[in-house]
Amino acid sequence: MMKTIMRVMVLLPILLTSLALSANTLPGQPVFSVKPAMQQVVASDAKLEVLAEGFSWSEGPIAEPDTGDILFSDVPDNKVYRWNETQGLTVYLQPSGYTGLHPQNNRGQGANGLIFNQKNQLVLAQHGDRRLALFNGFDNGAPQYQTLVTAFNGKLLNSPNDVVQHSSGAYYFTDPPYGLTGGDSSAEKQLSVNGVYRLDGAGKLSLLLDNLTRPNGLAFSPDEKWLYVANSDKNAAQWWRYAVKADGSLGKGGLFFDATAQAQQQNGLPDGLKVLPSGILLATGPGGVWVLSPDGEHLGTIQTGVSAANVALSSDNSWLYITASNYLLRIKLAVAE
Repeated sequence: MMKTIMRVMVLLPILLTSLALSANTLPGQPVFSVKPAMQQVVASDAKLEVLAEGFSWSEGPIAEPDTGDILFSDVPDNKVYRWNETQGLTVYLQPSGYTGLHPQNNRGQGANGLIFNQKNQLVLAQHGDRRLALFNGFDNGAPQYQTLVTAFNGKLLNSPNDVVQHSSGAYYFTDPPYGLTGGDSSAEKQLSVNGVYRLDGAGKLSLLLDNLTRPNGLAFSPDEKWLYVANSDKNAAQWWRYAVKADGSLGKGGLFFDATAQAQQQNGLPDGLKVLPSGILLATGPGGVWVLSPDGEHLGTIQTGVSAANVALSSDNSWLYITASNYLLRIKLAVAE
């Protein structure tokens, strides 16, 4: 009996340590600096603040232009939430991205990426309904959506993931297969590619890229000369950069940063990103939010401990909001730009 007790006493610390290491916990010291320039973006002693938690998979945060409220998606739960300092968390849109438009072999997932367009209208990349859609207000409490695009050359899109708008008014968006049961092998996958597309003001849809395995987050450089695209593939965890031509098409592109090695060791893959006015990228990736210079230098990482999906900036760029697994987080940036 004593030998058994002693054996348990020896094993217990090992077990507890193993559980602690495997648990998804937020780091107490999240800022990991690689270069001194990291301190110009976020202070070394900055802390992550938990604003809300308990989601299935939080995604697509965006600051509402008029109020500064943060809207974000819970993709599996088919909801868009609103968060602000006064009221905290409330459900804003339900359903957010799956209304039954295409029920066959569909995972029923809601909206993912969100943006406010040049008219301050909410545009959603709707996984479940396989479209880009415009939020058209409520009818008896039910959100109404207008389809912007749902097909390319007569074939349904896979499941639009993230979207940005160019100053020309054109939308650029990614279309991986995450919203389809079985992904690439889904019987309902009508397109052979996981593409990056451009939807112009006249409603013409153009395929810009067809060579990325899992195109995901995307963002323009401040001067719109470059389009950054994240590839969420563990075997090719990369950010790519493409020249934007005068007609809106994409020219020569190249690998901007390769984090495949880190993706084998840390939670998370290249996903949503934003670009500061200085040209510095805040890009979710392995381990948290990567801070990358315009020259492709890794300045440091805001470590989240859990997989980070996307980021949003406050209107004055003083706060960075992060959707990470079941959390909505924020961290104070060093200097508002």
